[in-house]
Amino acid sequence: MDSWITFPKPNPKADLRLFCFPYAGGSSTIFRPWLNKLLNNIEICPIELPGRGSKIKQAPLNRLEPIIESFSLQIKPYLDKPFAFFGHSMGGILSFELTRLLYKKYKIGPVHLFISARSAPQIIDSKPPIHTLPESDFIEKLRDYNGTPNAVLQNKELMQLFLPILRADFAVLETYTYHHAPPLECPISVFGGLEDNKVSVENLEPWRAQTNNNFCLKMFPGGHFFINDYYPLLIEKISEILKN
Repeated sequence: MDSWITFPKPNPKADLRLFCFPYAGGSSTIFRPWLNKLLNNIEICPIELPGRGSKIKQAPLNRLEPIIESFSLQIKPYLDKPFAFFGHSMGGILSFELTRLLYKKYKIGPVHLFISARSAPQIIDSKPPIHTLPESDFIEKLRDYNGTPNAVLQNKELMQLFLPILRADFAVLETYTYHHAPPLECPISVFGGLEDNKVSVENLEPWRAQTNNNFCLKMFPGGHFFINDYYPLLIEKISEILKN
């Protein structure tokens, strides 16, 4: 199987691997600015989902279960040293469910789970799904998220490339069903944007119930995609947590 795990800056001497899961429509390249910012003993391993980046020719997956099942097999060889997960928005729920599956299958988990801009999984989303909307309506909803530049939204050729990926990713999110399970054993740190109109601090706080270990909630300047504009602050906080 062609692995979805990338190693843009291999570091065989690293003490810890940080696997990074992108937001809906995002590729591994969103973590490129992180490569020289984190501690030297951390190897960054961004995830490249099918349909984007180097996996552009592969069909995107539109359900969470097959993504998580495939990840659990692909990641097994790289769990030979301590590891942590970071996931932003859609990446948050992927990393959470992967953590639960790894505990179940292999009795192993990350030393830390970092969740960013994603409501706690037990909170039911009351917003109507958008992944099945007609193209013009779907694009209008994407505009509300402020994650896709207007220049891209207005470029029909580019959107024909991005729309299947975005529809698949939103389908992953909107068909996801949370199943109650015992809290995780690893600590969880949750990050949010102070101006995020999609995920409020009230929806981030309940992540506390998903761990028996330490819990931290930290808010940053910016909206839902604060990860793009304020990543130095985010990296500083992650480094501080992983150092302790």
